[in-house]
Amino acid sequence: MLIALAVALSAFLGLTARYFVWPRLPVLPPHIDAIVELAGPGDDDRDRLATQLAREHRADYLVQSTLSSDAESGRCLPAPPGVTVLCFHPDPDTTRGEAEAIARYAREYGWKSVVIVTTADHAWRARLRVTRCFPGQVYVATSHLPPLYWFRQIPYQWAASAKAELVQTTC
Repeated sequence: MLIALAVALSAFLGLTARYFVWPRLPVLPPHIDAIVELAGPGDDDRDRLATQLAREHRADYLVQSTLSSDAESGRCLPAPPGVTVLCFHPDPDTTRGEAEAIARYAREYGWKSVVIVTTADHAWRARLRVTRCFPGQVYVATSHLPPLYWFRQIPYQWAASAKAELVQTTC
């Protein structure tokens, strides 16, 4: 019984590490069509990373998923020269809603590739959701998640990932 428990715990920890702590991500190409910052914990570092990628001219569009009040007023990330900044509030206010919005923007602006800016714990599920809605290339860049958030985010991401895999299997 103890051996089975040790094996199950090791498998759980291994999967947690693989999918939520150190996800395998493809290398970002030099240029993609859009940088899309998803909302969630660690927003300040996401803002920094998304803006840094835009300042490096990695994309022509910088898009931010944000609060309804910010989206309506146009209070988005600062626009680096030569980069168009867009912001939106997803409906529903979930990763699935963000993926649907990315697909709409992609159709409207002709995007063939995007990089999603999120945290490591969210990377696998965010990529899954976006690839279900958007037929182009999807890359992920991860920002820092404050240490105190990990205790809440790991169980949340397990539950949300199970829901994405077993219940909500389409865009």
